[in-house]
Amino acid sequence: MDYNGLVYITNHQQTPQLQMRNKSEIKALSESPSGKLSYLLGRCSKDNNPLEALRLYDEALVNNVPLNVEHYNKLLYLCSSSNTELGLERGFEIFRKMESNVVPNEATFTTMARLAAFKDDPEMAFDLVKKMKEGCGISPRLRSYVPALSGFCKKGLADKAYEVDGYMIENGVMAEEGELGLLLRVSVGAGRVEKVYEMLQRLRGSVRQVSEETAGLVEEWFRSGVAEGVGVKSWDVGKVKDAVVEGGGGWHGVGWLGEGKWEVTRIEMDESGVCGSCGEKLVSVDIDPLETENFASSLSTLACQRETRADFLQFQEWLQKHGPFDAVVDGANVGHIKQNYFDFNQLKSAVNSTRRLSPSNRLPLVILHSGRVKGQQNWNQKNRMALQHWKESGALYVTPQGSNDDWYWLYAAISSKCLLVTNDEMRDHLFELLGTSFFPRWKEKHQVWYPYSCYLSICIDFVYCPKKLLPNVTIVIRSMLEILVRMLNRV
Repeated sequence: MDYNGLVYITNHQQTPQLQMRNKSEIKALSESPSGKLSYLLGRCSKDNNPLEALRLYDEALVNNVPLNVEHYNKLLYLCSSSNTELGLERGFEIFRKMESNVVPNEATFTTMARLAAFKDDPEMAFDLVKKMKEGCGISPRLRSYVPALSGFCKKGLADKAYEVDGYMIENGVMAEEGELGLLLRVSVGAGRVEKVYEMLQRLRGSVRQVSEETAGLVEEWFRSGVAEGVGVKSWDVGKVKDAVVEGGGGWHGVGWLGEGKWEVTRIEMDESGVCGSCGEKLVSVDIDPLETENFASSLSTLACQRETRADFLQFQEWLQKHGPFDAVVDGANVGHIKQNYFDFNQLKSAVNSTRRLSPSNRLPLVILHSGRVKGQQNWNQKNRMALQHWKESGALYVTPQGSNDDWYWLYAAISSKCLLVTNDEMRDHLFELLGTSFFPRWKEKHQVWYPYSCYLSICIDFVYCPKKLLPNVTIVIRSMLEILVRMLNRV
């Protein structure tokens, strides 16, 4: 298919008659009462106008306009985001009406869990998640659990929070920094020292680079009186050494060692990566090139299984011709950052900023799904020209209809051994690639979040022993990393 000079290939060939029929069907649907309502509710979401959305809903009921799950989800989203008693009341009313007419999906249950949280009822929010999984066979996402987890943590109900966390783990959902921060805070407040240790280790293993808020919480724990009295007075130094080696360096994982006050300091490191406190140079451990190639090969195999094989093989051929690149941009993700609609100007700004970071001033590769370039004739001229310039420069790849563009930008970044600009947590990919420790290490060395800003990193030493026994610190140094938050061993 050709959209104003942008060509992408699909193996789903359609006859002119079928194409015309599809266009006529789409036009008829968009002009139907249901189609018009969907469009107007979409505008309400963009404008954050729940009152107008509720007026449209009441009008649709009077006129017997058929509502589908998309209509209901837009209404529920606006009710949940209004943070008002009216939104709460109407949200539950709409959900009851919805249950008698259409089948809810994951977005429905997640939004209702948020409404339950606003009602200050985390138990209801958790019940909705369990109903989604056990009653409807729908797999909850991380966002589905947050209302219940957050509600229990705010109430100081540590055991209930751990129950939600356990249910997440049981269903293959990985907590991220925000959730681990909630669990850490409730553990500190409850004096659950074993859980504090667990959450710190989970932060270290899955987050590594933490926000200012999380860093402050960690500092708060180590400065507390409870932290001073935790730990054994004696231990087997040999076992600790062995545990450090088995853990890959940087931690031992055998529990709290020693007693007494912890020294907690914030320091800066110089441009060469030398720590201003311990004098050690922080280094980024290189990934074995062969390991990268093997991983790219396994990723290609998996992508060909999940995608149309011919489409992905064609992409690989295109990449060999135009690559490698200094950076890859996940166009859809970057265009949606901090908003619920696609903003091409934001994507264009990210592309230009990324190009300036390139040693050769080369454009990054932009991956966009075909759905994102449809209707470009309605864009302003500057944006159309930018898109055309990327295409002519071999810096744009439009993935075919029906594909998952995630496979394309992930493979491009790994095979090019370059930076990946995306705010996607890549949880789905991580679960698909379980059984290897490569992917988390690759992410922390190659993923760049947009907009670019300073990163805070944390290094925690839990060892109370002479300095010579402390492991060497390894931290990934990002381009704009200026601050290191480090918890030193006890004085």
